Order: sequence, then structure tokens, then C-alpha cells
Amino acid sequence: MDAMGRSRESSVEGSKTAVPDATVRPAGAAAGAGGRPARPGAALGSDFLQLDIADAPPGGLTAWLADRLRSAIADGRLPVGTRLPASRVLAEELRVTRGVVTEAYRRLSESGQIAGRGRGGTVVVAAPARPVPPATEGGDAGQVGRSEAEGAVAGGAFFTAPPHRDGLVDALRGLPCRIDLSPGVPDLAAFPRTAWLRAERAVLAAATPADFGYGSPQGAPALRRAVVGWLARNRGIRADPDEVVVVAGVAQALGLLAQLLRADGVDRVAVEDPGSLGARQQLEYGGLTTVPVPVDAGGLDVDALRAGGARAVLMTPAHQFPTGVVLDGERRRELLRWAAGGGVVIEDDYDAEHRYDRPPVPALRSLLPDAVCYAGSISKLLAPALRVGWLLVPPHLRDALVTAKRYADLGNGVLTQLVLARLMDSGELERHLRHVRRRHRRRRDVMLRAVEAHLPGARVHGAAAGLHLLVTFADGPGSRVPDTALAAAALARGVKAHPLSWHRLTPGPPGLVLGYAAGAAHEIEEGITLIGEALRALPAAA
Repeated sequence: MDAMGRSRESSVEGSKTAVPDATVRPAGAAAGAGGRPARPGAALGSDFLQLDIADAPPGGLTAWLADRLRSAIADGRLPVGTRLPASRVLAEELRVTRGVVTEAYRRLSESGQIAGRGRGGTVVVAAPARPVPPATEGGDAGQVGRSEAEGAVAGGAFFTAPPHRDGLVDALRGLPCRIDLSPGVPDLAAFPRTAWLRAERAVLAAATPADFGYGSPQGAPALRRAVVGWLARNRGIRADPDEVVVVAGVAQALGLLAQLLRADGVDRVAVEDPGSLGARQQLEYGGLTTVPVPVDAGGLDVDALRAGGARAVLMTPAHQFPTGVVLDGERRRELLRWAAGGGVVIEDDYDAEHRYDRPPVPALRSLLPDAVCYAGSISKLLAPALRVGWLLVPPHLRDALVTAKRYADLGNGVLTQLVLARLMDSGELERHLRHVRRRHRRRRDVMLRAVEAHLPGARVHGAAAGLHLLVTFADGPGSRVPDTALAAAALARGVKAHPLSWHRLTPGPPGLVLGYAAGAAHEIEEGITLIGEALRALPAAA
């Protein structure tokens, strides 16, 4: 684990173990760190943020202090780089036990806002983006879109918009909230900054002048070699570096494949139902018609795929989005027989590395490389902001793919590719994966307990792997209200979640898709509690 991870997990001014709120001690008996009495004549309160312990509710000191710190970071009073007081000093000034301060610091560390710097103390490292002001005449298109989305939420119409509306997920992503349970986001606070900087320094030290020029549109040779090694070790795929094309994430991979398929005479592609709205929209934007194929406990229904008549299919076989099922052995054999007859499989290896309670499953590409277009990325391994992924296609499509990539953007940034290659080759990426698996598992367990406690009648799907849970309501209060109404009511309470109907092409039971990887444990529990309150408050659920 890198130094950044250590400081977040264990050394941010105290222990990782949660500490119950303490009570304020009478003046003269105040406890500093380790139970030492406060200095004689010490004032009650701190000059830091003008904190007055008298403002804290009884039994809620930790939450009060954490909220005050979050507010100060959000409004700019504590900008990035600010050093916080030592926990011992702040505890003595507030006349509380040191555990109150260390636990408040731990909560902000879990959400990625502060981090320990050893002798440098505890420092603010991230602040939430400030809300964009409403667009005015002459404002840019992004501001206009956001303003319209905020107005739609205020009017109760956002979640009832047509599910195929362009930019729906992006618009929701841009809205402010207190707790974000959107799916598809890893633990961004765990990004291995120290390891990345170390690799970046090594790359820059060894870089030649040519490394700062235009790279190959197929991708830097060093990264293509590293990807081949990564896929061999972790996904059972044997490939040659010449088979790898580096892309800007799976989204670009799907856009490029849409071009290739249309040029090859394919105008319809089958998609899983339910399946990712965003992935479906990428294919549709590329000019393809999407054909829904049902998903059940065994994965995609291959008989229905045959009946649909599409020559290509997009799948997430290792961890189906959003149900979390794995394509079983019999379905895999049926699918390979279908592909051997001329079908094309687009394999989005979604969440394949994030598994907790089940063994790994091989990638389809490892079984039939000549019929499978395989797409993967580091968006769920490291961070979506890096925009790096890879695409492997059958030999007859490779030259056309490289040409399409060249005309799309001339290729990904070379330096980022070289840094990532170094992380892969050095084993740092595997170490990071082991680290975040432990964090994700703990957060998943918190969400499971919270769903059981606060969402009566809910059924949980896909808990053995991934970064999200699917919660459906076949009976109980949730079955009597549209999931879009529940998502809207949750957002009104400050909690984001995806309604399952967004990801359906045909009707089905209502549900929510809930991400747990990016939030701290207390945020997850509070978010599910608020969704439960929203559900009970909806008229049809009474």
C-alpha cells in the first residue's frame, strides 16, 4: 500500500476504528488527549473556525465536528492545502476526548477530503466542485444543460424524462447532492497518488524527446505490452501487443466499433435487457439500432438472441450490468456456437476484477478470439478521469479500427500511457486492486445491512462482485411506486441513485441501482436510510 493509502486508512490523526461520541466535560474537568486535564484557565472553544462546543447536540459531537469541517472545505474557508490542527490540540481546546476529533478526521479521510502527511500533519486534499450558477443569455451549452436539468428536478420531471434522452446520466452526474450512490464509480479517494507520482517521475526521467511527440494511434508499445501481461495474468487472455488498440475508455471503444460494424453491413446490435443505458446510447449514437435480449439468472438468453436476428451482441458476461449475474457455462457454450456461425460478440469486461464472494470467470475473448471484440479500461480500477482503455478485435477488423482511432483523435496521450504501463509492469496496479477490494467489500457489507434494515421487501442482486447493488421491489411498499418516483424523492433528500427503469428497454419490476464503492460507510448508511424515508413518504407506498 502506498503512503497516501496508509494515511487515509490508518494514520489520519488517529485510529481507523470508529469511536463513540463523547460528552462535554464540565469546565475544570475537561479532558485533553489521553485523559489529561485541560490547562488551567483554558477557554471553552477554538479559534479554529470559531468552533464552539456549546453548538453541538448532546451525544453528537463527532457528527457535528465532521459537518463543520465539511462545510468549511465546501465554502472555501479551508482550501486545498490547508493544514488542520493536531487532534490533541483541537480536542484540548474544545474540551472533548481526543477520540471525537480523530473520528471526525477519519470520516473526512474516508470521503477523500483530507489526508495525513506524516510530520506535515493532516491536510485538506480535495474540495467539492461549487455549483454552477444558472445559465444566462450567451452562456455556454454545458451551463444551459445543467440549468435545465436542475429545473427539471425541481419540477419533478427529471426522472420521468424518456429513458433514451441524450445526456440523461451525465445530467444527473452534474447535479449537486449530499450523498452520491450512483453506480459505476470506484473508490476515488483511494487513488494511489504516491505510486502514480513515483511512476510519473521515473517516466519523465527516462523519456526521450520523441516521447513528447505524436504517438502511434494504436497506442504506446510499452502500454500495449503491459496490457497483454495484465490480461494474461488476470483475465486468461493470450494476445500479442499488435492486437491491442489503446482507446479513451470503453465508451470510445463502443463508438469505434459502431463505425466498424456499420461499414461491415451490420445495422442492428443486440443488447442485454436490462443493460447499461450509457453503453446502449453509445451504439445508437454510432448509427446502430439496439435490439433488447432478456437477461435471467443464467445471463443473456441466447435463444432469444438467435430469434432477434441481430448479427452482433453487446454483453457484460463477467458481471452483468446491472443485475450482477455471471453468464453460466451452458449459455457460454450456446453463445460460442452462435458466434461460430458468423455472429460478433462485443465483450465489455465490466467490473471483472472486483469480486468478493465468488471465483473468477474467464473472459469470452480467451475462448473464441476470432469472434469476440474485447473492451476493458482502468476507469473502475483507478479512475475514470484518466480515460484509458483497450480494445482487441478479430484480425479482419484490426486495420480498420486503427484507422478509425487515428481519425478520431490521433491517439491517447503518450505520457499517461507510459505511466500506466509502469504501474502495470511493477505490480503496483495489482497491489492497488487488492487494497481497494478490501475497502469495497466493507462498504458493500454496510450497504447490505442498511438495505435489510431500511428497505422492506427489497431483493438484492449481484452482491458477490462489482461496485454496485441492484435492489428490486417485487413486493412490499417499493412495488407500488415507480422507481423513477422513488429516485426523485431520494434526490429531493440529497441522495442520488439510478432507477432501474432507465436501464430497461422492456417493462419489469421497479428497482434502484446503488453504487457503494465511492462513499464512506457512514454516507452509505445515511443514504439508504434517506431512501427508506423517501419510500415511506410516497403516497402509493402508504
